[in-house]
Amino acid sequence: MSFQQKQHRESNQMIFGIRAVIEAIRAGKEIESLYIQRGLGGSLLGELKTLMAEYQITAQQVPIEKLNRLTPKNHQGVVAFISPIVYQKIENIIPEIFERGEVPLILVLDSITDVRNMGAIARTAECAGVHAIVVPAKGSAQINPDAVKTSAGALYKIPVCRHDNFMQTVRFIQESGLQLVCCTEKTNDYLYKPDYTAPTAIVMGSEEDGIRKEIIRIADHLAKIPMYGEIESLNVSVSAGVILYEAIRQRGVVNSDW
Repeated sequence: MSFQQKQHRESNQMIFGIRAVIEAIRAGKEIESLYIQRGLGGSLLGELKTLMAEYQITAQQVPIEKLNRLTPKNHQGVVAFISPIVYQKIENIIPEIFERGEVPLILVLDSITDVRNMGAIARTAECAGVHAIVVPAKGSAQINPDAVKTSAGALYKIPVCRHDNFMQTVRFIQESGLQLVCCTEKTNDYLYKPDYTAPTAIVMGSEEDGIRKEIIRIADHLAKIPMYGEIESLNVSVSAGVILYEAIRQRGVVNSDW
């Protein structure tokens, strides 16, 4: 892909103008992020907000200067970015996995905000045969062209599920028969202890804040990666790879002599 083609593809992710955003939502486009000028009003904006409520789309109220930096064109106080992927619902995916006779392996990413970490994790997850990635609607990295590029296209292949009520979604995963294994340093148990041959959802948290306390409280297992150097933690994408491949090892996908 040439630089001009890449630039054109990335710029096509942006739409602006109230009517244009309304029509994009009605056409079923996945809105990755939506910015509305602070203090903006009017009947057309009311129509947009009605659609936002119907499709559970959230927006950031921003000063007009931010919108002007995004585009010099007549944005009418509204700028949106369309996701390059179609988000799915974990409620639909888990039953399908069981129906196929497979043992679910889900990756839950709690507030991973760096797009390149998101892409790198998705690449590893796809290679490891993870069935789906679950992320919160707020406080998660955008699935933008940078994330897709870093994932080497994996984000086009692995289902990504984005949910507004993240805790409710995590509880649904657990109630569906999957054990929650939280990768955290706040435990004495190493990642080798859980039995990953059972239906499993592995939870990774951000490097800054880790996994939220509400998820830690309901986890079936807490698991940490052994650390022997002076640096206290691994990059989250590396950590995800380590624990995912322990799950694969236990599931017998690799050499059974390991």
